[in-house]
Order: sequence, then C-alpha cells, then structure tokens
Amino acid sequence: MTPAPLLVLCALGPEVWALRGGDWRGPVGGPPVLVRTGMGRRRAAHTVRRLLGSAPGGYGAVVVAGFGAAVAPGMAPGDVIVANGVRDAEGHLFAIDSGPDLTRALKVRGLTVHTGVHHTADHVVRGLERRALHLQGALAVDMEAAAVLATLKELRPALPAAVLRVVVDTPERELFRPGTLPAGVRAWRTLRATVPALVAWYHESRPADPQPDAVHHPTPSTLPQEAS
Repeated sequence: MTPAPLLVLCALGPEVWALRGGDWRGPVGGPPVLVRTGMGRRRAAHTVRRLLGSAPGGYGAVVVAGFGAAVAPGMAPGDVIVANGVRDAEGHLFAIDSGPDLTRALKVRGLTVHTGVHHTADHVVRGLERRALHLQGALAVDMEAAAVLATLKELRPALPAAVLRVVVDTPERELFRPGTLPAGVRAWRTLRATVPALVAWYHESRPADPQPDAVHHPTPSTLPQEAS
C-alpha cells in the first residue's frame, strides 16, 4: 500500500519546472503531484478546492513552494524563508506547525534558511509597504499561501501543510532592478535544491499508519503535473 501523494502547489510554471527536476527519491511512496495554480488568492483557492474534490484518495500533505520577496533586511537572493504562520491582507493569521521540522531539514542540506511569518498580499509589494509589513512581523510576501491555507482549514483541517519561498528580490534590491536575472537563476537552483528536504519533511509528517478509509493509488511511472 503506497501512501497518498504529496501535493505541491506553485503559482508559476518556472517554479513547477524547478521542482520537477529535483531529487524526489525517498520513502514517500512515489513522486508528488505538482500543480501550477496561477497567481493570486482567487486562483489558488479555486485550484485547491478543485483538487481536493477530485481526488478520492486524497493527499498526504500539501506544500506551497516557489519564489517570493523578502520584506526583512539582510536577506539575499537564494535564501529560503519557511513559514511558521501566514497572514492574509485582512489580518487573519494561519499558524503552521511544519516550520521547525522543515527548517531543520533544509539546513541539514546546506541551505540558508529563515523562519517566520509570511504575508499574502493581493498585489506586488514594493518600497515603503515592504518596510511596513516587516514592522508588522513578516519576513516574506507572496500572493497565494493564505488562500491555500484558508481552503485547507475549511475542507481538510488535519492535512499537514508547509509553505516556503525562495528569495528572488529583497528590500535592498527589488524586482526588475539590474541584477534580477542572476538573482532569479540563483533562486531557481535553490528551489530545486529544496526537494530532498521536502521529501524528508513529508516522510516525517505523514501518519505512521494509513487511515482505514483512505484509498491509495499505484505509484505513477512519471512525475505528474496538473495545471489550472
């Protein structure tokens, strides 16, 4: 009996591409389901709702992963920011238990990792707004994670979840400034390098015994991908 697959959600195609090429070998029962949700909270929530409703066997855990912007000073492109909570634009905070374990797994593999609150915005955040978010306790900003967690809380509250962002731009060097391309390449390589840590975290986070009503699927021979 193979465990339910890991569901990995990315907003953008290059994020899926980076993760597809990672080393997914390990005791997780086969490759993950990688899904491009598109950008923004509405698309992310719609995609998660559709996936959860169309998978009779369910998923063993959910990861939101991709590129993001740091709002705290002193971070560099290629650093990884793991969420221990995600706050939405309305101020709701979704706590995440996976932060310490995932951070530890990433650090063991030599990555530079920061752990803290992510803020999910409904627009690209720049300039003084970044500083304001940092003063409110955030380390990173994205546009999807809070919507994913809100949908999971409604439909599958017991499902383990993790959120990580690899820094592309920082308060000192914002997106579209000179140097963004090298920073993007560094972030892309780092995102791919997170895969073994995600495998290790999933192995540790899933229940030791399968649920009696769970339906397990045969391990696919190729890495699946769904896109909205």
